[in-house]
Parts: sequence; C-alpha cells; structure tokens
Amino acid sequence: MMLTVAEAYAAVLETVRTAGTELVPFNQANGRILREPVRADRPFPPFDRVMMDGIAIRFDSYARGQRVFVMEDVQAAGTPQLQLGNTANCMEVMTGAVLPELTDTVVQYEHLESTEHEGFRRFTIKHLVKKGQHIHKAGSDVKENAILLDDGALLGPAEAGVLATVGKTQVLVSKRPRVVVIATGNELVPVDATPQPHQLRMSNVYSLSASLEQLGIQAAVLHLEDHAESMKHQLQPLIADTDVWISSGAVSAGKFDYLPQVLQELGMQQVFHKVQQRPGKPFLFGTFHNGPVVFALPGNPVSGFMCFYRYVQPWLLAAMGARPAATMYASLSTKVSFEPALEYYLPVKLVSQPHGKLMAVPQPYQGSGDLASLLLADAFMELPSDISQFKKGDTFPVWKFR
Repeated sequence: MMLTVAEAYAAVLETVRTAGTELVPFNQANGRILREPVRADRPFPPFDRVMMDGIAIRFDSYARGQRVFVMEDVQAAGTPQLQLGNTANCMEVMTGAVLPELTDTVVQYEHLESTEHEGFRRFTIKHLVKKGQHIHKAGSDVKENAILLDDGALLGPAEAGVLATVGKTQVLVSKRPRVVVIATGNELVPVDATPQPHQLRMSNVYSLSASLEQLGIQAAVLHLEDHAESMKHQLQPLIADTDVWISSGAVSAGKFDYLPQVLQELGMQQVFHKVQQRPGKPFLFGTFHNGPVVFALPGNPVSGFMCFYRYVQPWLLAAMGARPAATMYASLSTKVSFEPALEYYLPVKLVSQPHGKLMAVPQPYQGSGDLASLLLADAFMELPSDISQFKKGDTFPVWKFR
C-alpha cells in the first residue's frame, strides 16, 4: 500500500540512530551540533562595564547641584579597577573599562566641556544626567552558571563567540554520519567526459553532495551500472562501513531498475516503496540491521532534490541531535491548479513583503526532469492532496533548499 507523505515522514524518523559524539576544538566546530550544555563560567558582563567614553562620577554630587568635576585619573579598558579618591571629583573612563570604585554614573564626552585650570583638567556637565546611565551592570546579561547553549544547538558564528567567552576550548558535538551518494544508470558518464547523444553527465549525485555539504557532511560518491550482480558486488563492502546510503535512480518500474531487488538480496528491510506525492512518487526507503539506512530516491532531478529536503535532511539533522526546526509557511502569490490526488511539491521563489508576509511565487516548471527550474526557485511549497484549486493568498508549508 502506498503511504501518504505524513506516514512516510513518520516512518523515516522512526529509524533515526545516532553516530555518536566526539570532542573537537571550539574553533573547528562551526556547523556542528552541540551535544552538551554550555554554562557561563562567570557573570556576563563580569564587572560593571563602561558603555561610553567620558567621565565617571558619583551621582550624589551631581544631585546636590555640582556641575564641574576635576579629573583624578583615567580608567582604560583592560586595566584593574581604580578608586575615586574624592567623590566630588571624576574619573575619565573609556568604553569597555571597569567602572571605577565609588562612581555610579557615566557622562559621555559629547555632553561635557573640558578646560584646564592650574594644571588640573576640569569637566563641566552641559546636559541632564540620570543616575546609573551608560553602565552595563555586572550579571545583567547572564548570571554565573546559567545555561548559554543547550544540547542540540547548531553551532555558528554567534555560538563560537560564546564558547570563546566562557573558555570552552573543546566542545562535545555529534559525529557526522558516514554517507555515500550513489548514481545509477548506464547512460551516465563522468562530468569531465563528452557524452554521446544517448548519454548524460552525472549531476544528481553532485546536487545531493552539495546539499550534504551544507550540513557539514562530506559524502563518498559511487556509480552503479544497470547490472544486478555488479551492483551487489559494489554495495556489499559498504554495509559495514557506512551509516547512510542515498541513491539516485533505478527505483521505478523499468526493466533495468534492479536496485530494489538488489538491496533486499543484500539484507535491506524495506520500510516503504512509493509515496503519495508528486514529484518523488517512486521513493524507496529501508534499513539494514547493524548497517546503513537507505534513501533510494527517484532519478528525475527535481524528484530526488525534493525528497532530500523533505525526508533525508530531517533524518540527518535528527541523527546529529539537532532540535526540530519550526515549519515555515508562505502564501501563494497567484492561483494554482493541480488535479491528481497526490501531495504536490511546487517549486517557488520566496519573497518577503513590506508588511512582513512571506509570499511564494510559483516558477516555470516542466516536470520532475526540469533541473533548470531549481535555479529559479529556493523552496518547495507543500500543497495538500485533498484540494485541486489553490487560491492566491492561501498559506501552506514550504521546504527551503537555499
């Protein structure tokens, strides 16, 4: 029985298994999934931090009517805290410096007039001052021992800064799954070859490999010819050494589509074959006991591309411990008609509107073999199977691939 998309998606996620964890240097963890909580080793900021270049004063003196302050010393960023000797005076301070002891308010240079008198520098306040202004209070951002990053966080530029701030030189992350991307078909030739009129250069596997690289996964690439015994011979050694197989082609009902039979002969347990969707209906999914999971995708480029972002990428992210992403929605920019009772994945260009609404603009599309259509789109819009007429402004989920 052919599964619905929801049933197929649930069946895929039920098979998620992890590849374990490893420690890596924090400055090599960009794009990895964190597998431990990261805590603040001290308050953020760790001291009352000056936010403006200017002077630090004791507000009580200003409140009593004093407007002219004699400068005692300079508190620069990165120097130990100084103490104001006389609360009727001021301390010159720089942005990022610790607030001098016995001061509680900062006045920026732009609101001051500076003069020299008998060898002393004096600052006259020309604008209204509020107590405590321009001070970033210790611990106001984060308390000591607070969790800054949770297990499952995707590590990026901001996270790298946090790891450095707390001195986390080694970080526990998910290992990346060992993935092989498999091209099938006698008609395929290498990219650097000149194809005969009946041949095509391999392309689907490189689109899939590039999609994997966006997840930080470097995949091996294999080409299988349409010969059952040869397929078995090439695939057998990979069972023990890989976590995920992603193949393109040879899963439909063609006379030379040997892959489903070969996979089962090798010991793969088929979870499903065919899904109520377009494109991508012939999609086959299965698992090996103590071996890889198998995503056998249709050979038409748009079909395989859609199946990767709808099924494969969520599996890989879950296997690496990533937190589930919220579903993204957009509204159709124009009406669309689609007749077959299949869930339809429409290539669209997402455009942000001034009022904040995300619009999905359908792109010219000549079917699942139209690879060039993906150049104009950046997402697939998921249109339900129980409707055939979709109105302008209707809102549906979208699956981004850019």
